[in-house]
Amino acid sequence: MTQDQTIDKPKISVAINTYNASLHLRRVLESVKMFDEIVVCDMESTDNTVEIARSKGCKIVTFPKGNYSICEPARNCAIQSASNSWVLVVDADELVTDELRQYLYRRVAQPDCPDALYVPRRNMFLGKYIHSSPDYQLRLVRKEKTDWPAVIHRPPVVDGVIGRIPANLHRVCLMHLDDACISDRINKLNRYTDYEVGKRINKKYGYLSILCRPIWFFIRSFIFQGGFRDGKRGLLKSYFDSIYQVSLMAKVLEQDSNK
Repeated sequence: MTQDQTIDKPKISVAINTYNASLHLRRVLESVKMFDEIVVCDMESTDNTVEIARSKGCKIVTFPKGNYSICEPARNCAIQSASNSWVLVVDADELVTDELRQYLYRRVAQPDCPDALYVPRRNMFLGKYIHSSPDYQLRLVRKEKTDWPAVIHRPPVVDGVIGRIPANLHRVCLMHLDDACISDRINKLNRYTDYEVGKRINKKYGYLSILCRPIWFFIRSFIFQGGFRDGKRGLLKSYFDSIYQVSLMAKVLEQDSNK
């Protein structure tokens, strides 16, 4: 190979599933415009989501919503509709920083790049980004090695090596725009725990789990994930993490008692 010859840069598609996602979609699409392809898999939105995506030159595919109230089936459809092997999955309320985009292109060009990468995501609570984030989302995948189960909050199944982006890289992350009010957070907590009960149908929670599990989730959020640095907001967020576990265990026990 001569000095003038270059290796083709690997291409990355962005896959976004949508349903009535117009609120943040313009900002999201602007943040990913430098990728090689943007695939929007829409679940028959009734607002102007599709028009926004079309105006930005996105590849648009439709996934029939039917009775689905979760996004995972559309995510899998979006991934498999991409033209490139590498696919970055982005929600319609997440921004991709320039630093993350540059990191991903460098990483996929390296011969030791895993088949999928966990990406850090920063989250908001009561109007500000919190220290107990980032959480990690499995979002960069090889299309041909990935299947996303139709189960809420279930990560994709990857037939290969999975890696993780270090958390200490400044701004190499997704920025989550969602900052639901407390009433909406409570509604989501109730809805998400309903979905999770089905995954834990054979789970048996004993006295020790019922006592310790909520305490552990509070400590993890407030101490180990740095929630204490956010003052009252961090304290309340840690309580929410604990209450989620209480609600989930109570619903599992309620289901068992009704058998």
